[in-house]
Amino acid sequence: MRKFTFLLAGIFLTLHSFAQLQSPQQFFGFAPGEQMVPTHRLYQYAEHAAQQVPAKVKVMSYGQTYEKRPLMMLVVSSEENMRNLEQIRTDHLKSIGMMAGQPTSKTRPAVIWMSYNVHGNEATNSAAFPKVLHELLAGGTVSEKILKNAVVILAPCLNPDGHDRYVNWYNQKIGVNSNANTSAWEHGEPWPGGRYTHYLFDPNRDWAWQTQEITRQLIAAYHQWMPHVHGDFHEMGPNSPYYFAPSAKPYHEDITPWQREMQEVVGTYNKRYFDRNNWLYYTRERFDLFYPSYGDTWPTYNGAIAMTYEQGGGGIAGLAYERADEGDTLRLTDRVAHVAGASIATMEAIADRSAKVVEEFIKFYDRNQNNPIGTYKSYVVKTAGDEGRVKAMKELLDKNQIRYGYAAEARSLTGYNYLNQKEEAFKTEAGDLVISAYQPKSNLLKILFETKPNLEDSVTYDITSWCVPLAFGAKTYGVKEKLTPGAQPTAAAPAVISGKPYAYLARWKSAEDAKFLAAILKQRVRVRAAEKPFEIGGKSYAQGTLIITRAGNEPLGDNFDRIIQAEAAKLGVTLTATESGGATKGSDFGSDYVFNLKAAPRVGLIAGEGTSMTTVGEVWHLFDQELKYPILLLDPNSRFMGGIPFGKLDVLIVPTSFGGNILRENQFPALREWLRGGGKLILMETATALLADKEGFGLKNKKEDGKKADKKTSADSLKVYANRERESVSDDTPGSIYKIKLDNSHPLAFGFPDHFFALVNNTYNYDFLKDGWNVGYMKKEKEGYIAGFTGKNAKDKLQNALFYGVEEIGRGKVIYMANDPLFRGFWYNGKLLFANAVFMLP
Repeated sequence: MRKFTFLLAGIFLTLHSFAQLQSPQQFFGFAPGEQMVPTHRLYQYAEHAAQQVPAKVKVMSYGQTYEKRPLMMLVVSSEENMRNLEQIRTDHLKSIGMMAGQPTSKTRPAVIWMSYNVHGNEATNSAAFPKVLHELLAGGTVSEKILKNAVVILAPCLNPDGHDRYVNWYNQKIGVNSNANTSAWEHGEPWPGGRYTHYLFDPNRDWAWQTQEITRQLIAAYHQWMPHVHGDFHEMGPNSPYYFAPSAKPYHEDITPWQREMQEVVGTYNKRYFDRNNWLYYTRERFDLFYPSYGDTWPTYNGAIAMTYEQGGGGIAGLAYERADEGDTLRLTDRVAHVAGASIATMEAIADRSAKVVEEFIKFYDRNQNNPIGTYKSYVVKTAGDEGRVKAMKELLDKNQIRYGYAAEARSLTGYNYLNQKEEAFKTEAGDLVISAYQPKSNLLKILFETKPNLEDSVTYDITSWCVPLAFGAKTYGVKEKLTPGAQPTAAAPAVISGKPYAYLARWKSAEDAKFLAAILKQRVRVRAAEKPFEIGGKSYAQGTLIITRAGNEPLGDNFDRIIQAEAAKLGVTLTATESGGATKGSDFGSDYVFNLKAAPRVGLIAGEGTSMTTVGEVWHLFDQELKYPILLLDPNSRFMGGIPFGKLDVLIVPTSFGGNILRENQFPALREWLRGGGKLILMETATALLADKEGFGLKNKKEDGKKADKKTSADSLKVYANRERESVSDDTPGSIYKIKLDNSHPLAFGFPDHFFALVNNTYNYDFLKDGWNVGYMKKEKEGYIAGFTGKNAKDKLQNALFYGVEEIGRGKVIYMANDPLFRGFWYNGKLLFANAVFMLP
């Protein structure tokens, strides 16, 4: 009997021990930072915490990645707060106008959101997550204070695809012990690395644009909480220590005094933790608060106190890394301790003034709704004839929860025309988009729409201009008076197309039209395009108009009409049916000036070592997710590929590249033969240098002006060492906007007016093509400048600058894109330009 009792007691003790929260070391079998942890194991620890401490922890899924990995976050707070969690959340949203109704209570905790591992190979941050969670739940004065005064949201890994790409690679490359020698295999992360998303986008620069699935789902979850505080955790080079707030200048002028003050407060709390442990750190350098699409700036422009945190390390550091300082080894365990310390310090800073944080957040949103900042109190976007661009702009507004309505009637107004930068009279028409500044998201609206952000310092971390109306090329007016948006007018039902028309016409003005073209080309529809404007049926059509004749599509039979009409309806493209191929003005449809587009062109994209990951990603994502058109990714460095298969391609895209291994010298004979036979080569940014000054190609580097060279003296070499960073920006154009000239009679510029707003990040010193077509160019830098910072040396290069050119080689073409029109996937108007290069050039 005694033996039986002992057995029961043993079972009870075992069950009781399983009902306890395990430390990360107990759960994983090693301390945080001693091994790399894949995302699913992090989630398992989160689930364990929620099971063991359900009164204080709630696990929530907010979506999945492109590679079908789950996206997860945890809510952690006191038992009382968790019992009232939904009321806290909804009262908070009601208090700032993001949800209808009045809050039931005026007192509520602050919401703190901590984001780890937005860059997948910055693995310290996700490795620190279990340690942070355990410290919050293990008790103690500071932890109890945080949970009482705040609702804490922990996002263990914002980029699971990139994180697992890195961790899986790293865990395959280490032996029994890590090797701190910087030459060790484990420190040589291969292309493309784990930093980026599945489509090789930088998710930390995507908060406003939300081009990526993980970012869209993150912001949708963020909008459900609208945190008062956001911590954005990163890593930098392994020879740096730790960085935390206050941020470097420039600060955007619309960051409030309270937000600036809290940068100092949070920094002070972090300093205490780091000083106590004798950890090195720095503040106020490098990482500014300007570009609006970061994990610190976008939340800041939405009213939050938001900070970047940077730990020295990154993908190169692994578990242990010999730093440049002799004898100093950087270990992941130490990096984890730093991140955990900064996390707790930040939460404590907010918990000590939670009521004030909540109060100031409400003030921010009261101002937005009742006394919005900025010159313009309303914005009007002209819609008629530009439905594609406006549709895409509305999608961006929706993703940012910026509210809009419509003009109900014609009205005369005066406003600032974004496209010509002039104040002028205009009329609204029923259906025009109207965006009032009197709304919760007013601050973000003003910043996204501003043409010339005020830049207090030329040394910046990222681009210096981003104006949404110019990015979309949409005719937009800033209006100084308050306009009240109305409901969307009832749209006229699309005309029913019956019978079997002679041809279908579709205008060519936006990326939405390019999606339609890609959809029907993929289904083997033969398409023609007008080289010149024409009139038919009393309507005018511009060059580039798609003419889809029944002639040439006979093999499709009755499927011809079904395909055309179904794809147009799916994408919102307006079709016009015509019973004749004879134009009343301009060329008839059988003319040489109505040319055939290549049927279902086979498109290849160079990728792999030596190419820019992000440029590869821009093109890949455009085809895969937007155009939904097949593209073949090619790695010319692969020993299995045997070179570029020119014979299987109609279009070859070479993205921004580094080094000369992308197009080797022994491939040039095959390249020239392919071009002469009708191939199309698209070179982006630095890839243009692969053909510059090459025999048989017309792209030439500018020769240095001898007079300018003569003016240089030895005194020009006298520089102050302390000013080296500031001096270096003289060659930079960090995201400046220029209005460049377009020859829109050329197919590369179809669908555009005689200009294009280019976001310029680099300058290339090329002469105009002597025997080619200079389609996009700028003569005088001063005349083209719109916004952003441009260094003095870069200004010289932008004089008589070639941006986009086309050279004909036999029956083929080389398209030089010295400027990237697809930058980060948010420069919407550039997508049409790129589609022209791929599909429209005959």
